Amino acid sequence: MRTAKELLKELSYKVLQGDENREIADLVYNTKEVKEKCLFVCIEGAVFDSHGAAEEIGERGACVLVVQRPVKVRKDVTVVLVENTRYALALISAAYFFYPAQRLKVIGVTGTKGKTTATYMIRSILERAGIPTGLMGTIEIITGREHIPAGNTTPESYVIQKALARMVEAGCQVAVMEVSSQGLMLHRTAGIPFEIGIFTNIAPDHIGPNEHESFEEYMAWKGKLFRQCKLGLVNVDDAHWRQVLEGHSCRLETYGFSREAQLRAEQLELVNRPGYLGVRYQASGLLEAQVEMDLPGKFSVYNSLAALGVCRHFGIPRESMVEALKGAQTKGRIERFPLPKDFTLLIDYAHNAMSLENLLLTLREYHPCRLVCVFGCGGNRSRLRRFEMGQVSGRLADFTIITSDNPRFEEPLDIIQDIKTGIQKTEGTYVEIPDRREAIRYALEHGRPGDVIVLAGKGHEDYQEIKGVKYPMDERILIGQILKELGWDCPDQV
Repeated sequence: MRTAKELLKELSYKVLQGDENREIADLVYNTKEVKEKCLFVCIEGAVFDSHGAAEEIGERGACVLVVQRPVKVRKDVTVVLVENTRYALALISAAYFFYPAQRLKVIGVTGTKGKTTATYMIRSILERAGIPTGLMGTIEIITGREHIPAGNTTPESYVIQKALARMVEAGCQVAVMEVSSQGLMLHRTAGIPFEIGIFTNIAPDHIGPNEHESFEEYMAWKGKLFRQCKLGLVNVDDAHWRQVLEGHSCRLETYGFSREAQLRAEQLELVNRPGYLGVRYQASGLLEAQVEMDLPGKFSVYNSLAALGVCRHFGIPRESMVEALKGAQTKGRIERFPLPKDFTLLIDYAHNAMSLENLLLTLREYHPCRLVCVFGCGGNRSRLRRFEMGQVSGRLADFTIITSDNPRFEEPLDIIQDIKTGIQKTEGTYVEIPDRREAIRYALEHGRPGDVIVLAGKGHEDYQEIKGVKYPMDERILIGQILKELGWDCPDQV
């Protein structure tokens, strides 16, 4: 066992009482997990502040408490004062797991959109080239062969360090992770020496109570990644990239369509055939390659440029990178479900007006016979989002099927009414089918040759949350069941 002093060595701190040389049996930050002889880090959360439970935590066996303000505990408990306990938890966790990030090349991806797809593309290329790579993000944590469903885009620092340690144990050489502005603001990635940081793009998002006060603050926290990495890869086409990168301490490489980009996409073509929407382009500058992907839209090109920009630093042959991108798919991100019909079915996580608009504008570029959008909105979230998404779908889709998403503690019909309020401000036609399974069935039964049907909002999720209970519901499984009921050939789909 190690002592508290050993785990605190990267921090500035003051011992308020007790002995910092106490041996530590475990590191804990959740009051439900207090153990004998643990070091407990008190966190001031949005809902609960464990400083207020300090006395009870000490009574239950914690021998060391790390706090950011004085607390009252029994005399035999060591109390250590730090400036910020979230920052302290990150550095203590790194020490507790023997600094796993120092034994990996860690790649961080930040931005409003594209983080998830970019991380999967990077991992796909590296793995194909024989470089074992772990992943952390919105969908899951991959530590070698282990796949763990994710709770947050960027999890708590203890979870990050534990996952990085598992990757090291599994023989991974690289870790690629999504880095959210919240994760940076809450110091979850503090102390990680990022090899490469990627900036995809930025737009006003996550602004409000318990998130960011303004767009300027949102940009500032995104930029923190580029004071923590050796190399920054930047989408130079984004209007705000200079503001985000202000004060950066890393060397930079740029990508995009712009002539000033060091890694450029040129000669873009949209590839459209029954059941297939893709892109083809010429990569130029830092890397010369002809690229084609089974993913639609310009944003797919940006994500692939970011992946190429990273992977060229690992000495991977150009042909291997191109081949890996050709079949790259990310669960719930413009994910194509193969059908035995002459129309295209896509599943996407678009769950706000901005992401839905980007998705539908992209799909319109392929000139479908009809663009059909099936979506709902989550309960106990901003009502404004519902009005906005209704307007977006009414304006850009040829036909909308309004259904349920995660109603949570609200009534699905109340949410649908708000969506209708938005869609009725447009000339868009729609039907409402509250049962999501029946809505998908209706879309499939009424599909026409040349249609593009997109199921928006759920993406990678495999549940539907109703009245505080998460019921199993994976759209891929629902589609498979419906195809069998309709007597259509059901292709294998992972």
